Amino acid sequence: MKVKQAPQSGADVLVQCLVNHGVDVVFAYPGGASMPLHQALTRFQDQIRTILPRHEQGGGFMAEGYARSTGRVGVCLATSGPGATNLVTCLADAKMDSVPIVAVTGQVGTGVIGTDAFQETPIVEVARAITKHHYLVQRIEDIPRVMKEAFHIASTGRPGPVIIDVPKDVQNQMIVADYDPPMNLPGYRPERRATREELEALLGLVRQSERPVIYAGGGIVHAGAAQLLCRFAERTGIPVALTVHGLGGFPSEHFLCLQMLGMHGTVYANYAINEADLLLALGVRFDDRVTGKVSEFAKHGKIVHIDIDPSEINKIKAAHLPIIGDLRHALGDMLEIMDKEPSLAPNPAGHAAWLRRIEGWRAAEPIRFSDRDDAIVPQYAIQRLWEIIKERGQLDDTIVTTGVGQHQMWAAQYFHFNSPRRWLTSGGLGTMGFGLPAAIGAKAANPLKTCIDIDGDGSFLMNVQELASAFCEKLPVKVLLLNNQHLGMVMQWEDRFYESNRGHTYLGAGFDREPYPDFATIAKGFGCAARRISQKEDLDGALEEMLASELPFVLDVLVPYQEHVLPMIPGGMTVRDIIKA
Repeated sequence: MKVKQAPQSGADVLVQCLVNHGVDVVFAYPGGASMPLHQALTRFQDQIRTILPRHEQGGGFMAEGYARSTGRVGVCLATSGPGATNLVTCLADAKMDSVPIVAVTGQVGTGVIGTDAFQETPIVEVARAITKHHYLVQRIEDIPRVMKEAFHIASTGRPGPVIIDVPKDVQNQMIVADYDPPMNLPGYRPERRATREELEALLGLVRQSERPVIYAGGGIVHAGAAQLLCRFAERTGIPVALTVHGLGGFPSEHFLCLQMLGMHGTVYANYAINEADLLLALGVRFDDRVTGKVSEFAKHGKIVHIDIDPSEINKIKAAHLPIIGDLRHALGDMLEIMDKEPSLAPNPAGHAAWLRRIEGWRAAEPIRFSDRDDAIVPQYAIQRLWEIIKERGQLDDTIVTTGVGQHQMWAAQYFHFNSPRRWLTSGGLGTMGFGLPAAIGAKAANPLKTCIDIDGDGSFLMNVQELASAFCEKLPVKVLLLNNQHLGMVMQWEDRFYESNRGHTYLGAGFDREPYPDFATIAKGFGCAARRISQKEDLDGALEEMLASELPFVLDVLVPYQEHVLPMIPGGMTVRDIIKA
């Protein structure tokens, strides 16, 4: 005999859908139009942990930190109006960086939508261009289908954000829900696989090539293809240059790794790309920070571009062999082809001369900085953090997030990643304030891992209130704060291109005063542990103290503001214009 189900509210149905999709943590800030959802969350508190951010943007970035560190869908909730618009930057950030998140927003009642009711914004229209998909739920019966579709869309194909706007009256209505409705997505075909003919053509180009380079991006990480990429590179003897989101997708300490390419990439990676006769572009979008002047980028060779998103193919740079497909399948299929038909496999020994040439560039132009005895330069602080964690054998148990600016690029250069999903940064949108809440989200998802935000004072201050979330939720994230009292990256461009004229990039209260604000005191006010240092001899001990802390910890490191991120290819220019000093 079938048991008769009791009716549930729309809010309870939505939260039950979250449970059914395996959600264990949500990041949610309440308000008038989302109160029923929060009441429902209290009834499911044994199945879903609700973390209260101190700003909706913080909650959105926490959801991103959760998603980026796990590959699972991150979930955030906000109320209507300003609550919803505070998520806009997070949605745009997730769209640019292909991060699977589902954002649920409360909305005013259906009867007053469009009347400029209190705290009403048409958030679906606002977010239409910065989400992968979007829903305004007007019938309670649609909630299970919409939730099923949203999680499917967010996590398949090229991942991305989905927003679901739910009016308050729909949240309060009652229904006996069907939790397994059919999806209605007739035009959505996310699963794409490269053909054997395409992959054999690729291998044929590799066999003909003398100077091949793999240019690998975040698509490697999203596809779960890191180990396959390593096997493919070793099997073919092709060196690998990484985008900022590709870091960790290929082991940084591997002899074939050229580290990061592009504007602040290694000299030798950029030289290799410039001289390559074959470029295998895997899961990349030819971002301007990589290409510089597009017409000059990799112009000496043929380009193979593999991406699951057909809109990226030939968008920026024309590919001689365009392939639409999932990278995990493409790499796995090529390895299988080479195993079964050795005659189709390239000979890695054929690239030995090319690798020797690259090694010459690597030896002549390594990533380097000028150390000082009288100050802690930021590059040294990051390098020592990496060395200490490596000496402990804990690199795979450490997740690093960043804000955006000079510290972000130095972290990419001097903290080395051998595994994917250990490096979380805002790349495409370049969103300051990302680092701290992303670290909190990563820590909520990975409680046994050390989560460190490498940040700058300008970026950190944008979401400093999330220290309260870290403390109250017992999520002991660490912050290595490189405090130069300036908006460092903008200041660097002022120095290079504007005769050092300061256009409002100084953040302090006067050079004759103490560094401002006092971040250690602020952190302690939130209940966190903190320390400020300025002497080089204090650095190691302070890093050890930070790593050992059972509380959230802010290590405020005063660093000189004169440092520049080098090497540097100015925007829109070429490898010939690279600045090395």
